Amino acid sequence: MSTAHAIDYRILGDDLQFVEIELDPNESVVAEAGAMMYMEDGIAVETVFGDGSNRSQGLLDSLVGAGKRLLAGESLFMTLFHNRSTTKRRVAFSAAYPGKIVAVNLATLNGELLAQKDAFLCAAQGVSIGIALQKRMGAGFFGGEGFILERLQGDGWVFVHAGGTLYERELAPGEVLRVDTGCVVALQPTVDFDIQYVGNVKTALFGGEGIFFATLRGPGKIWLQSVTLSRMADRIVAAAPQIGGARKEEGSVLGPLGRVFKTD
Repeated sequence: MSTAHAIDYRILGDDLQFVEIELDPNESVVAEAGAMMYMEDGIAVETVFGDGSNRSQGLLDSLVGAGKRLLAGESLFMTLFHNRSTTKRRVAFSAAYPGKIVAVNLATLNGELLAQKDAFLCAAQGVSIGIALQKRMGAGFFGGEGFILERLQGDGWVFVHAGGTLYERELAPGEVLRVDTGCVVALQPTVDFDIQYVGNVKTALFGGEGIFFATLRGPGKIWLQSVTLSRMADRIVAAAPQIGGARKEEGSVLGPLGRVFKTD
């Protein structure tokens, strides 16, 4: 028997996507704070302590759920959207930066998915949002997301956001894929996640790909992103005007001297 609400949805947009969820009367969806884009009249908004997976849980269970979210680097609270009207109502959620949204039915993945902490967007009420500790010290220290990933458990729909283009792949038993540590969005618990040294000092220092790769060994599904938020932020900062209003003369061998001959 399903424990999560059986919501309907559609994902709209291309590179700046959002997910619109249709709620029947008394259905609910839980989301990260600040993810809501719009909602129709008749939907009640409630801030819940913990992950909101079980409205009838006691104070101790709520504290445990909130503590798990705090360890994962998230807020102690989540936002619950509940359809209190007598007809279908819609609510939509969007991510904070360009990318793709993927809908994952946990019932088809043996009820569990591991995701990086910034990837989770929203889920049907009844899905539990907890933490998963990395089993290997190397993956914990150098795997890009530390010791903690978010564990999504249940039998309902969850919506995960990936930066840039989303790449989904199913690894065969024993198949290994080396990935930039920040590009891992989500994976099944059956996938072995570890890190690997790039190979030599010269490549590590001057190759531009970092010191470690993430190694993903099947079997199981993985979801990767082509753009990480940190990488995009680094490029934006590097291209931003310098302090004091001075502009960077890109592509000019004259550098700052080029502004002497520039007329606006």
